[in-house]
Amino acid sequence: MRKLSKKNIKIGILGGTFDPPHKGHLHISKIALRKLKLNKLIWAITKKNPLKKKPYLKIKTRIKLSKKITSKDKKIFINCFDDKIKSVNTFDLLNHIKKKQKGTELYFLIGADNLVKFHKWKNWKKIPKLAKLAVFPRDNYLLGKSKYIVSKTLKKNDLIYINSKKVNISSSLIRKFW
Repeated sequence: MRKLSKKNIKIGILGGTFDPPHKGHLHISKIALRKLKLNKLIWAITKKNPLKKKPYLKIKTRIKLSKKITSKDKKIFINCFDDKIKSVNTFDLLNHIKKKQKGTELYFLIGADNLVKFHKWKNWKKIPKLAKLAVFPRDNYLLGKSKYIVSKTLKKNDLIYINSKKVNISSSLIRKFW
């Protein structure tokens, strides 16, 4: 097997609160690994999303559940960077990973629902300089539509729209039944 140079390494990052983690997270992770030809994928679990309410589950519980749900996939790694980078923002996370993984290609995975408020994220226009955005379909959100501020503002090659089967599940939906 040929050895990969750092320039050949592709790392995906799926960030979020994972409150709780579910098969939808795993589904898009597996698709990203295959379609983007990623060498590894990091679930970057944050203590709190700056645009959402306080998480239902404690961070340790979310990490434990995430490790359990991904235990069979050796290319998915679980981590919480908040204390290391002293931030819960995606820009800071990607900046940290980019510095640690010099020369690698980064892909940040998001659901199409995140495009609606993406322009409210810290340094959102700078995020594509650190990582390409791989956008996955979500119910009631259209891929590639220019009605979103982010779609109108960023360059077309900054956004990669991944066509895949939608998994009709979300953490907020799961919490409603708890």
